[in-house]
Amino acid sequence: MSPAILRSRIGRLCVAIIGATPEELLAKAEEAARENHFLEFRLDYLPKPQLAIPLLQTFLYERSDVTAIATCRREAGGGKFKGSTAAQLEILEKASDAGAHIVDLEIETAEAIKPAQIEKLRSHGALLLVSYHDFHATKDLDKAFERIRPFEPEFIKIVSTAKHLADNVAMMRFLERVRDLASVVGICMGDQGLISRVLGLRAGSVFTFAAATVGEETGPGQIAARTLEDVYRVDQIDAATKVYGVVGNPIRHSLSPLMQNTAFRRETVNAVFLPLQTTKLADLLTLVREVPISGLAVTMPLKEEILPHLEKTDPLSEKIGACNTVVRSQDGKLYGFNTDVAAVVRPLERRLPLKGAKVLVLGAGGAARAAVFGLKDKGADVYILNRTPETAQKLARQAKAKTFKRELLAKTPFDVIINATPSGMHGVKPASPLEPGELNARVVFDLVYNPIETPLIRMAREKGIPVITGVEMFVHQGARQFEIWTGKPAPEEEMLRVVVHALRQLAEASKAAEAPAKK
Repeated sequence: MSPAILRSRIGRLCVAIIGATPEELLAKAEEAARENHFLEFRLDYLPKPQLAIPLLQTFLYERSDVTAIATCRREAGGGKFKGSTAAQLEILEKASDAGAHIVDLEIETAEAIKPAQIEKLRSHGALLLVSYHDFHATKDLDKAFERIRPFEPEFIKIVSTAKHLADNVAMMRFLERVRDLASVVGICMGDQGLISRVLGLRAGSVFTFAAATVGEETGPGQIAARTLEDVYRVDQIDAATKVYGVVGNPIRHSLSPLMQNTAFRRETVNAVFLPLQTTKLADLLTLVREVPISGLAVTMPLKEEILPHLEKTDPLSEKIGACNTVVRSQDGKLYGFNTDVAAVVRPLERRLPLKGAKVLVLGAGGAARAAVFGLKDKGADVYILNRTPETAQKLARQAKAKTFKRELLAKTPFDVIINATPSGMHGVKPASPLEPGELNARVVFDLVYNPIETPLIRMAREKGIPVITGVEMFVHQGARQFEIWTGKPAPEEEMLRVVVHALRQLAEASKAAEAPAKK
C-alpha cells in the first residue's frame, strides 16, 4: 500500500493494544476495532510474540477496515522485548507478511543493523516507521529528527518526556517546523505532556496514540481513546480552537476538564479545556503566551502568586488577594476574577441567614480566603483554624476575622464549619481535618468535591448534621468561569450531571479495588 493511500485511510488516533497472551491481545483488538480502525499491536508485551502472528493474520484478513501498526520494541529502546535484533526483525517481518500495514522500528535497532536488513524488512510490504524515545526530558528534537531521516522511513516518530509545561511548546514548535518535510508523529510523555497529545495534531503530528482503556497505557501519560475523543474532542480541534485550562498541583484527578469540555460541547463553543500541572508560575506564563491560552481556572498553589502578573483584577480578587479565574485578552494581557466567593456564599445563603452567623473556616489558603472574605462581607462572625497559626493570624488581620484554637472545638458550637483544606481529597492525607468529637455545628460544608462523600461529610451525616458537598461549590464556580470566558449562559445542570456521574463511577471503581484487598 502506498504512503498516500495509507495516509488517506488512517485516523488521527492510533489505539495501542496490549495483552498477556495472543488470544487476549486479539480479543482486545476486536473490542477496540468497534470504535477505532487504527490499531497498534504491541507484540513486545507478549512473552512469545511470534505465537500471535497467525491470529493477527486472521484478524487483519477478516477486518480489512483496520489499519495496523506492528511494534516489537526491545528493552534498549524502552520496550519489553528481551530478544536479539535478529529475533525482533523476524517478528516484524512476519507481522508484515500477516498484513500489518506499518512496522515500528526504534532508532536504536535501526542504527545497530545493516542497511540490507532494513531493506529486507521493507521488502515484506509494510511501510516503515522509525521511532525515537527520550524517557527523561524534551531536548534536541531536531537532532533526533535528523538522526532518523537517513533511513527514509515513511513515518518518523519523536517521543520525549515533558518535565515542564513549556516542553509541550517545544514539541509543537518542532512539529510546525518539520510538518512539510516528512510524516511526523510527535508526543510528550508524562502527566505534563497531555497538552501535546491533544494539541499536537493541530501543530502537525500525523496522528497520536491512545490507550485502549484506562489502565492499559503503553507510555507514561497516555490517555484512553474514549477520553481523547469524548472529553477532548481531538478530531474536532483546528486552528481556530481556543485553549483553556485548569492549573495547579495536584491536577491529575480534577474534573474541571470533563465539566468545562462538556459545557463547550453543549453550547457549541470551539474550545478545549486541558489540565495543566505545575507549581511554577514562569512555566505556566510561557505556555499562556506561546500556545496561547485563552483562559485559566487557577487552583492551589497559584491563586495568590498569579496576582502580580495580571493587568487588572475584579474588586473581589483584589480585596481577597486570591484569583481563581483568568482571561487573556486579544492583546495578550491577563485579567483576573474570583468565582470562589459566590460559590461558597450562595449555597450557605440558601440554608441559613449569614448575618451574625458563627462560622469556622478550616484552612488559610486561596479557597479559605474566598470563604473568609465572602462571609465577612455578608456580616458573619468568622473564625479561622489553620495548621500554621501564623498564616491564620495574617488572614484574620486582613479580613478582620478571628483565629481559633483546636483544643476549644469540642465545647464550642458553630452555625457552620467549612473545610477549605485539601484533607479528604482523593489521594490526600489526612483523610479528615477534624475528629467526630470536634464536629459541633448546624451545617457542615466541605469544599473538597472528589469524592462526593468525604470522610468529613460522612462524619457529619452520622451525627445528623446537614451537609453541603463540594460538588455544589465546584459546579457553581465553574459555571461562572464558563460565562466569564464565553459570554454565554452556562449549562449548569449538564455540568452538574456529568460531574456527579463521574464521581459516582470513581467511587464504585474505588470500592471494587478495595474489595479484593479486604478478602
